[in-house]
Amino acid sequence: MKVLVIGNGGREHTIAWRLAQSNLIEDVICVPGNGGTAVESKCRNIDPKDSPALANLSRNEVAVSVAKAEKVDFAVIGPEDPLAEGIADALWDAGIPTVGPKSKGAALEASKDLSKVFMQKYGVACADSQTFTDKDSALAYIRKKGAPIVVKADGLAAGKGVVVAKTLEEAENAVEDLMAGLGEAASKLVIEEYLQGVEISVLAAVSVTEESAANGKACIKSFLPARDHKRLLDGAKGPNTGGMGAVCPLEDVTPETMAAFEKNILQPTLKGLIAEKMDYRGFIFFGLMITKDGPKALEYNVRLGDPETQAVLPMMDFDFAELCQAIMNGTLDSFEMKWKSGFQVAPVAVSGGYPLKYAKGKEITFAKPLIEKAGAKVFIAGAVKDRRENSPTLLTSGGRVLACSAHGDTFEEAWKKSYEAMSGVKFEGMFFRKDIGLPGAAESN
Repeated sequence: MKVLVIGNGGREHTIAWRLAQSNLIEDVICVPGNGGTAVESKCRNIDPKDSPALANLSRNEVAVSVAKAEKVDFAVIGPEDPLAEGIADALWDAGIPTVGPKSKGAALEASKDLSKVFMQKYGVACADSQTFTDKDSALAYIRKKGAPIVVKADGLAAGKGVVVAKTLEEAENAVEDLMAGLGEAASKLVIEEYLQGVEISVLAAVSVTEESAANGKACIKSFLPARDHKRLLDGAKGPNTGGMGAVCPLEDVTPETMAAFEKNILQPTLKGLIAEKMDYRGFIFFGLMITKDGPKALEYNVRLGDPETQAVLPMMDFDFAELCQAIMNGTLDSFEMKWKSGFQVAPVAVSGGYPLKYAKGKEITFAKPLIEKAGAKVFIAGAVKDRRENSPTLLTSGGRVLACSAHGDTFEEAWKKSYEAMSGVKFEGMFFRKDIGLPGAAESN
């Protein structure tokens, strides 16, 4: 089988790698892909910028054109933006089975207001909130409620649309800054109750169609719980980032917590997807706060998380391509997910200056014997192949450059291996947290 993977980050490299491990898959076409997928077994990149026939097409048109030209059997969509733009709709309309929700379902991430209305309507345990379209009303509400409080831009904002304000001044500044700086994405603001607790991420596979809803086969199945570390510096300090590393599973998440998540968040979400007649065949990411009253949903993402994917997918003890097939053909309810024992730790290396201004084009060197000895896998996020003829070199191209993901029978073993591997990676300005998964490293409110 041939499969198309849309995206160019660390999540997409991990998806492509996991698909390529399947005996069902012969060829993984990545659009546009990155420096990791360029050299991954069974994988190859097609960058629309390099093709006159594709360069002037929309993202949806590129996906359909490549899928047809390559005669792919199905597609997997990595990022949220193309899903919100209807890329899954376009591919299904062209006869290409696709893992990723259609645009109606993708709106659960594209609009935080819509997702909160959905949660409240279907009884999903979540923080109380109100939505505002004008600045003065938002400021008046914040002054009435006081701090701490959470201010969110309604639309997609590349991770820059949420402010956890500890003081009234911070909250007021957040309203001003988001509305002034994010344009249409912040034309609505969701002002949310501050929840006390510790954050976790739960990814899940979803298969909901009109047919599966009618025959009782509509299904959501959760993966192992994971944790992303958003703050730049050790001890959960410094500015928020797109993610400095992840760990899976979590020793501090009990079976009772997961049972409460299933009852109060997962199943009500499935109920809502069915009731709203969403065609949702893909993945969903639950951002959760574990409070004294149990888990509560902070947000939905309509795709796999990043960098959680780099820690969760290596823990799969089943065929990822078969899972994708089950999602698309409505047999997820009977698909058995088996997981490896032990732990996966995946610290992220970033460019110097990230998440603010950072340089690009820095050469990356790898001490392959050291990385192989650690048994780690390097997943590339923000790096591209040097375009000089026959050059094997990778050059940095983004803020988050790569993750070193390693497995161990114990957390301590996985942690040690991942950082041994990280010591074998070098580029100018390279920076990484040294406490991913350790006590005190998790963000908590």
